[in-house]
Amino acid sequence: MKQQVRLGIVGYGGMGQYHARYLGEGRVKRVTLAAVADIDAKKLVTVAAGVRTFPDARSLLRSGAVDAVLIATPHYAHVEVGIAALRAGLHVLVEKPVAVDKAGAEHLIAAHTRRRQVFAVMFNQRTDPRYRHLRELLQRGDLGPVRRVAWTITDWFRPHAYYASGGWRATWAGEGGGVLVNQSPHYLDQLVWLFGAPVRVRAICRFGRYHPIEVEDDVVAQLEYADGSHATYTTSTGEAPGTNRLEVVADNGRVVIEAGRMQYLRNTVPASRFSRTTREFFAGGPPVREVKLKGLDGPGGQHAAITQNFVDAILDGAPLIAPAAEGLRPVELANAMLLSAWTNKAIELPLSGTLYRRWLRRKIAESGKAPGIRQIGLRV
Repeated sequence: MKQQVRLGIVGYGGMGQYHARYLGEGRVKRVTLAAVADIDAKKLVTVAAGVRTFPDARSLLRSGAVDAVLIATPHYAHVEVGIAALRAGLHVLVEKPVAVDKAGAEHLIAAHTRRRQVFAVMFNQRTDPRYRHLRELLQRGDLGPVRRVAWTITDWFRPHAYYASGGWRATWAGEGGGVLVNQSPHYLDQLVWLFGAPVRVRAICRFGRYHPIEVEDDVVAQLEYADGSHATYTTSTGEAPGTNRLEVVADNGRVVIEAGRMQYLRNTVPASRFSRTTREFFAGGPPVREVKLKGLDGPGGQHAAITQNFVDAILDGAPLIAPAAEGLRPVELANAMLLSAWTNKAIELPLSGTLYRRWLRRKIAESGKAPGIRQIGLRV
């Protein structure tokens, strides 16, 4: 029985090098970084000794040097490289987002036809103990029916120098979007992972509000759910100081996660029952008590934990923390927000991937920026 996974990294930019560092530090057990591929030869010069290098993804996938790959290329390449890797019989771990648009995500996920192949997505925020505990509370029904969710995520300020560092950045042709595609996928995933998929989305997206860019850098979206609950999602790369604050209001109380702390205030009587029984006109709601929470310090294992889980799934059949198929909904949610802004309408879900792709291609054609970038993610 194989006791070691030979892993290759496709794409050796910032994230590819980050993954290589924690692998080199031995933070993931039973895995060897065996190969790296990148079309930029200058990046390959920095690869650690003993690790094979390849000038492109195709040559690595055909080499027989690896059992699995971690795809850390620019967004548009995720679909083409992912499909090629799956067809080559390799296990695949893909960085977020799985694709830029829903149609691409569907093509990539449909290529996973062999049950023994492990296919996962790098949703490292799923390892954060606070979000994991909140999910347990929701799944057990401890909070009762959720009434309202408000998530404000503005703690990823970006100066103009960030967007000017490459001609592909902050363009429809190069990245396929702005804050929703680049910074937000983890938390759009968390929205679906925690609360399920909404049935309707209405969004206001500001394009280039804080930076001289063509894509969105400021978003406010309203999500409606089939049970009548609703959520507000606010995000931006132009606010400083920013915050990351999640508030969940439910029948049995309220949870707030902010600044690395989780607070749970529990109603002594469910709000719905209290409103029916109290005789006081201004009752102020039922009395509350704070539930003491322990063992929720730190961010969790993050990227290394997802990679370890990927390796354990290959060698032991461990259940995946983040199966790649679950990467579809966050992409759909981001697409729906943009389409809502472009059309000035509420968007019903599920979204038509074909419709969104037509709009995205139109934006690319109108842009004229980054003319040399191949739209490999839009060819499938």
